[in-house]
Amino acid sequence: MGVVAKRSSMTFYSDPMDHYSHRVRIVLAEKAVAVEVIDVEPGNTPAELSDLNPYNSLPTLVDRELVLYEPHVMMEYLDERFPHPPLLPVYPVARAQSRLLIHRIGKDWSAMVDKILQGQGDLGKLRKELQESIVSISPIFSEKPFFMSDTFSIVDCCVAPILWRLPQLGIELDPKKVKPLIKYMDTLFERESFQESLSEQEKEIRA
Repeated sequence: MGVVAKRSSMTFYSDPMDHYSHRVRIVLAEKAVAVEVIDVEPGNTPAELSDLNPYNSLPTLVDRELVLYEPHVMMEYLDERFPHPPLLPVYPVARAQSRLLIHRIGKDWSAMVDKILQGQGDLGKLRKELQESIVSISPIFSEKPFFMSDTFSIVDCCVAPILWRLPQLGIELDPKKVKPLIKYMDTLFERESFQESLSEQEKEIRA
């Protein structure tokens, strides 16, 4: 993977198909962090992971003595540890708004994505609901190039993995109806850090 660099004190245990792991990989790539990325298949985790993480869960980030096992905590930690380029706004109000957007993405989109990928519930209804919700935000990208921002942010790191997985989720967008959203997706997917963040398995989603 592109984010794997020189020998580092930082190790990232990543599920190569998980959108939560993918979020963190985008941040790592955006910050050009020297990190060893270890691809782990769920249900086949290495023994050392259970020693590090009481939940034996993915993703897990290890930075010397620090072990983190919640994706949003990892992302904010990396943004503070490696300040450039900043992915969270400087000012408290804007920072709180970004965190609220991330919360809403988790509540409104990620929950549905998880159910679809796990085959839980009425998949047709879930796909329709997710598609309609994604389509409804298209107009906001007519105003700013990124998610309610002029610059690439931690919010985009959460949205990009979901949009990349639309073919896997069985969701098709009509380019004529969502031109601003398609333009936003192209901007995200062409970004160098995004390309570097992709696992080999993720590349296959849009091969």
